[in-house]
Amino acid sequence: MSNGRLWKSDLLCTAFNVSQLPQSDAPEIAFIGRSNVGKSTLINLLLGKRIAKVSSKPGKTRSVNFYRVEAEEEIVFSLVDLPGYGYAARSRDERVGWWRLVNSYFNDRNIFFAAHLIDFRHGVLENDRELIDWLDGMDMPRVAVFTKGDKISKGRRQGLYNKYMSDGLVSILPPRIASQDDLETADKLRGDIIEIIESIKKLGC
Repeated sequence: MSNGRLWKSDLLCTAFNVSQLPQSDAPEIAFIGRSNVGKSTLINLLLGKRIAKVSSKPGKTRSVNFYRVEAEEEIVFSLVDLPGYGYAARSRDERVGWWRLVNSYFNDRNIFFAAHLIDFRHGVLENDRELIDWLDGMDMPRVAVFTKGDKISKGRRQGLYNKYMSDGLVSILPPRIASQDDLETADKLRGDIIEIIESIKKLGC
């Protein structure tokens, strides 16, 4: 479990195509979700600084961004921010390019698990289901994280959470409900990430 100390982190690489993907033996955690789900915001919250560019415009992130992290438990890994999917305004060629880049990334990396970010207001949408099926086809472990929890009143959160879980959402650990400035949940998420990394290492995966 995290003890409240922030991780040391820096931007390792920004890749716009397959040839730019960096070589690395460190475990990787792939952050993936719909456009404008709040991946960059959550990454900044986890890393304790504005290292990932945040925009209210969907589809802003077009690259794969690698952040090298040194955790307090002396565990080193890469947190990988993948471009958002499902942005309708993108052309067909752009959507094909997204799948090509992301598919190439998943096919040849030391990925320990995927963090699937889901907008808490909407739950699992059609594009999320497509992603889940795709990850299942690769036997990719995943942990779900609900974002934008502050957009839902506290009185409604538990009922909405229970509904999403009863619909069969699969996650390595119970999903957290994250918000933009929720430092307590960010610390718990850091603990979750370390717990999963250590468990996978013990299994020899």
